[in-house]
Parts: sequence; structure tokens; C-alpha cells
Amino acid sequence: MTIAILGGTGPQGQGLAKRFAVAGVPVALGSRDAARASEIAQALNDSLASDPSVRGATFTPVSGYSNEEAVARSDRIVVLAVPYAAHDATLQSVADGLTNRILVDIVVPLAQGNPRAVAMPPEGSATEAAQQLLGDSVPVVGALHNVSAHTLNHMDAPINCDVLIVGNETSAKEEVAALIEKLNVNVYDAGPAASARCVEAITPILIRLNISKKVPFSHAGIRIWAPGMAAA
Repeated sequence: MTIAILGGTGPQGQGLAKRFAVAGVPVALGSRDAARASEIAQALNDSLASDPSVRGATFTPVSGYSNEEAVARSDRIVVLAVPYAAHDATLQSVADGLTNRILVDIVVPLAQGNPRAVAMPPEGSATEAAQQLLGDSVPVVGALHNVSAHTLNHMDAPINCDVLIVGNETSAKEEVAALIEKLNVNVYDAGPAASARCVEAITPILIRLNISKKVPFSHAGIRIWAPGMAAA
């Protein structure tokens, strides 16, 4: 099943493309500039081929296209990984091609000039804004908001967090969860699209912690711990 990643030339999109490629999922990388998408896709393939942590393993090559062509080449799932400033415009440009597909919105509306805070849209969250823009015929699932681009791009280490997904259609969330689980992470259904207001807001908190001089680590994620479970 081919997935599309729109905004795939950015750090988070590139990291996801590499992770899915190693998991055997074909990726159509999308960008406003098809030539740039093709160049980035080739660079990702070269990076995977030379990465010691991947070398010897089979991975599915990434391909690059315009956003519209990437959507057309996807079978079912389209991932939106653009900066929030391009969120609505990108969706409007591909809306006609999203019939019979699920949109996975990973965008966080960070405050302009301050990544340690969110500036939620009037709809309440980026996920809800996408659902309102596309209408009920296209299910929107919010996911992967709290996974850092740095973590995704360092293939020599596993993803260090769990993934919370939100959305109004249960069957769509189940399809998205099955896809994300291919990245060897735990996925939890965190409720309807309105819950994205909480999930998306976790990201600036993590950014604040990760850049704090008082915290002895960076690029942290979140984990859901069962009672009595020992910390790793």
C-alpha cells in the first residue's frame, strides 16, 4: 500500500519517509516543487543505502512528486507534514484528490516565533481545522504530533515514544494505527478529533523541556505506562 507524505521534503516528512521505507511501505513524497521532491527522494534512498544501521536490510525506495501527483499515487492514506502556515492551502490544493482516502494530519500549530507555545486555530486544533475544511466525506486522523524530527531521522535508534491518535471515525483510526505500528511503536486511540487540542498542545511542552538547560536530555517523547510497569 503506497502512502503519500505531503511536505515530505521537510525534516519530519523525510524522517517518516525513511522509517516507512525501512518498514516496507512504499512512499510517494509530495512537495509544491516536484523536482525538489524527486531530488529529496533520491537523497533519502542514497542515505538509507549507505546507513550502517540499515545496510543489508531491504527497504522500499521513496519516490518524489508534486503534492497532487503524490496523492494520486497513494492507495489509501495521505500524511500531511507541512508547516502550519501552509496547512490550509495545501489541503485546498489536494482536496479533490482525497476521495476514498484518509488524511493523517501531523501538523502542530506552533505560535509564530515561539515553538514553546501553540496558537490554535478557531476550529480548536489543526486536526479539527482539516476535518472542517475537507468535510465529513474525508476522515481526518491526527497522529504523530509528539515525535521529533530528530528522532525520526536517526535510524540507528528506535522511536522513543508512543503515538496518540485522534479522530471522529473509528475505522479510519484503526487503519492509521495499523500503519503506524509498522514503525514498531505503541499506538493509542486518544478519542475524537476534539482531543487533538490536548495532543497537539503536548508538542510545545516537549520542545520547552528539550531546550531547557535544566533538563539533562533532548528530543524526548511521551510514553503511556501501565500501573506497576518499571521504567526502561
